[in-house]
Amino acid sequence: MSKPSPEVYEQGRGMDAHNQVMRSIRAEKEKHYDPHEPTRVWIDEDNTPDGVRQSLTIILNTGGCRWARAGGCTMCGYVAESVEGGSVSHDALMDQIEACLEHERENADEESPLIKIYTSGSFLDEREVGARSRRAIAETFGNRERIVVESLPDFVEGERVADFTEQGLKTDVAVGLETATDRVRRDCVNKYFDFSDFIEASEAAEAAGAGIKAYLLLKPPFLSESEAVEDMKRSVRRCAEYAHTVSMNPTNVQRYTMVDELYFQGGYRPPWLWSVAEVLESTADADAIVVSDPVGHGSDRGPHNCGECDDRVQRAIKDFDLRQDPSVFEQVDCECTATWEAVMEREAGYNMPLAR
Repeated sequence: MSKPSPEVYEQGRGMDAHNQVMRSIRAEKEKHYDPHEPTRVWIDEDNTPDGVRQSLTIILNTGGCRWARAGGCTMCGYVAESVEGGSVSHDALMDQIEACLEHERENADEESPLIKIYTSGSFLDEREVGARSRRAIAETFGNRERIVVESLPDFVEGERVADFTEQGLKTDVAVGLETATDRVRRDCVNKYFDFSDFIEASEAAEAAGAGIKAYLLLKPPFLSESEAVEDMKRSVRRCAEYAHTVSMNPTNVQRYTMVDELYFQGGYRPPWLWSVAEVLESTADADAIVVSDPVGHGSDRGPHNCGECDDRVQRAIKDFDLRQDPSVFEQVDCECTATWEAVMEREAGYNMPLAR
């Protein structure tokens, strides 16, 4: 796997310019979080290789992503929600799991066959979730059908993944790849690893009996709308060679990030929902489940169109996620498509957004 690793970046080398800026922005954080309470938990439906399943999504409150603490990705503000001090005890993590189970009991008629666990970092990083806690969580959900855990490629090791597969769980490792283009990942996202590392992680997961889910990022900073869309089309098809599911996340403007700074200076606009639809429609024939979940859709800080059609397009995207039928996008239209098309044509390189 390519070096340097996250530990090396923490020593002050590597992508210093981005990281120095990011550390100063993140230092503005004021809110603090309870290590016994999860960051977030909800019930939803997800498309899996075995069909649509009710899902319980858990975001554990940990000490935060180690790469984010070194500086981190330009668009990610999740580390601002993490616990101070860099670590959370086993007992506190298990209290969080129990709170999530209680949420499920109160809000669902039955247990969710699909469990998705995130930490806003790497679940498989033992600095965030220790081996004891990982094994206890695997046992807690051992009676479910499938589990998804998120990790950077560095921490995808066979024995860590095997804690789940040995429970009889269908296990997927979700990797925040962001793009299949190394230049974009480094210069726009400020993420340190290469696509070859993603391939190695997918091979390690497969050897342990697990699958891969790739997370991509539509429109990181410093790309025009059309460049971002073309990058996603290429990335979806490349990832489909290694992952059974590709989830494309449109960038939203989060606090304590470089994107946030650019946004307030008028130098960034979140992607159009038409761009999301364009990528999904054009890659519907890829050899993978391709989905998207636009967070904050319709808001100025989230992926949006003109405001009149945002909810309709969002519903079409959600429908596509479950049915994988691109014809759903033929049922939505709006006058603002002309503005989007002009943006796609005229934003030839990174510049001030042509339309808000």
